[in-house]
Amino acid sequence: MNFSDFKLDKTGDGLLPVIVQDACTLKVLMLGYMNQEAYEKTCAEGKVTFYSRTRQCLWTKGETSGNFLLVKQMYGDCDSDTLLIKATPIGPTCHRGTLSCFDTPDEEGFVRHLSEFIHKRHEQMPEGSYTTKLFIKGVKSISKKVGEEASEMIIEAVDGNHDRFVYEASDFLYHYLVLLEQMGCSWEDLERELALRHR
Repeated sequence: MNFSDFKLDKTGDGLLPVIVQDACTLKVLMLGYMNQEAYEKTCAEGKVTFYSRTRQCLWTKGETSGNFLLVKQMYGDCDSDTLLIKATPIGPTCHRGTLSCFDTPDEEGFVRHLSEFIHKRHEQMPEGSYTTKLFIKGVKSISKKVGEEASEMIIEAVDGNHDRFVYEASDFLYHYLVLLEQMGCSWEDLERELALRHR
């Protein structure tokens, strides 16, 4: 999509509103504005660059703090007057030191965050990590652990122990995500499959 494809008459200043979302957790991080130069720089360098209405100049998010927003995907909306950028944040996005400029709960989308964390563990295999140890043991051992955690979760469900069920279900989900990673699957793969079945 080219900048000229957007309809900018609604803003009155020729600027394109841009929503930035964490590509992993889907948490909304911030809102900014782009002119054509900022848009083209963002596309060329892969780091989100805005046009500052206050300073009347371009600014790449993170150019002073190091907290860049690395572009993963970009989408125009249905009216071609707003841009959504899915990005990987390097550090906090807000000047207050928070993950987002919006005060939504940090736990939002945590399963995706955990899935990405497990993926990085698989890539880096740091010594001393429990997750690394699971990957070293392989798919049979991981599958056995998933089965054990599922059994413990079921026992607490049948017994009606809510708090213990949440605890065991969390253990199950973590090990299940490790198994997904071991099998080369992602949370998004499951969402796509479930969406197909829902249709």
